[in-house]
Amino acid sequence: MANAGACDGRRSAAGMGVYELVRSEDAAGPALDLEAGRCGPPPTAKASPAAPRQQRLVSLDVFRGITVLLMIIVDDAGSFLPAMNHSPWEGVTIADFVMPFFLFIVGVALALAYKRVPDKLDATRKATLRALKLFCVGLVLQGGFFHGVRSLTFGVDITQIRLMGILQRIAIAYLVTALCQIWLKGDDDVDSGLDLIKRYRYQLLAGLLITITYMVLLYGTYVPDWEYRISGPGSTEKTFTVKCGVRGDSGPGCNAVGMIDRKILGIQHLYGRPVYARSQQCSIDSPQNGPLPPDAPSWCQAPFDPEGLLSSVMAIVTCLIGLQYGHIIVHFQKHRERIMHWLVPSFGMLVLAFAMDFFGMHMNKPLYTVSYTLCTAGTAGLLFAGIYTLVDLYGYRRPTIAMEWMGMHALMIFVLIACNILPIFIHGFYWGEPNNNLLKFIGIRA
Repeated sequence: MANAGACDGRRSAAGMGVYELVRSEDAAGPALDLEAGRCGPPPTAKASPAAPRQQRLVSLDVFRGITVLLMIIVDDAGSFLPAMNHSPWEGVTIADFVMPFFLFIVGVALALAYKRVPDKLDATRKATLRALKLFCVGLVLQGGFFHGVRSLTFGVDITQIRLMGILQRIAIAYLVTALCQIWLKGDDDVDSGLDLIKRYRYQLLAGLLITITYMVLLYGTYVPDWEYRISGPGSTEKTFTVKCGVRGDSGPGCNAVGMIDRKILGIQHLYGRPVYARSQQCSIDSPQNGPLPPDAPSWCQAPFDPEGLLSSVMAIVTCLIGLQYGHIIVHFQKHRERIMHWLVPSFGMLVLAFAMDFFGMHMNKPLYTVSYTLCTAGTAGLLFAGIYTLVDLYGYRRPTIAMEWMGMHALMIFVLIACNILPIFIHGFYWGEPNNNLLKFIGIRA
């Protein structure tokens, strides 16, 4: 989900990147060239009239489109269908798969876009610039610049701007994963799964070190007592004290993820509507928002960013996992080999995820725990393998044409729909008073 660069073998974008030519040879009939971009051959190469027509790797577009559609559905249906809303804390719902799916797709795209890197320094510079652009777009869209669909005002106090968000997290994962793909890969020949591990062992080691660092910080960091303030009636401020003094707590109030964000980013720069406000401890209408129970904990109204710093560390791991799935496309030509090399690790990650959850390391999206990472990445791998089988192997294109289009325009849809830019734009044109707008005329109450 980012900008596309010039038409060369080094360009890429977060989730909407351009992919190198990939050849598959065991389909019936002539071999297909699966390409995600629309770029032709390099200037030095002459296109042969008899050469097979270059195509996009359609399954990746379809997967991205399905994820975009899922994002739209959960945004609209989550308010009245708990299963379509994010889990208030531990556990996963359908909505909790959206972000990891996007990150997984980014990783796959990067493996194809950076298949060959003639100039590593130039590729690093371009990847860094693209990540910065995506991060800045995220600041504008999710930092509080726009005041809502019904409010025809805009602007944000820099001292209160939300620093992290969905696009910011994707930008961070994109940059780290791109750097790993540019700098941390060997030259070994790949004829088997073990050869693939050997060639990309340094990337796998980087993912392991990131995971270990996350676990050490999450379970080893001491979280002291802390305070926060919220505005009350009549512009008065109320101060709340959260009693902690613990290590390794994974609850909403005393976890290391929130503490690190408060210390580094500042509590005034965090998301002000925490997901745990819908938990049983904080809402009498749980799992929906509602009035506070009489015995509600003091942390129920405290800001907490679901896309914070430490949780974004594990988001990088999801992207790195997707990167390895993309390597399978690059190095294995037969469909059967690709699918088997996707299915085995996917099932393995799911088994490990549920085992960790059973033994107390629960799946938790706000903390982006290791079990949550493995569960969502394993599910993404299975779904991608299934879509690839249907679309790229058996050629079921027509039923998925809408998803393919959405996948090719994912960033545009995210900005216009998920970030409410289109509804805000429509609300900006009215007659007489703001309530008299086009949405009201066609019977939509926004």
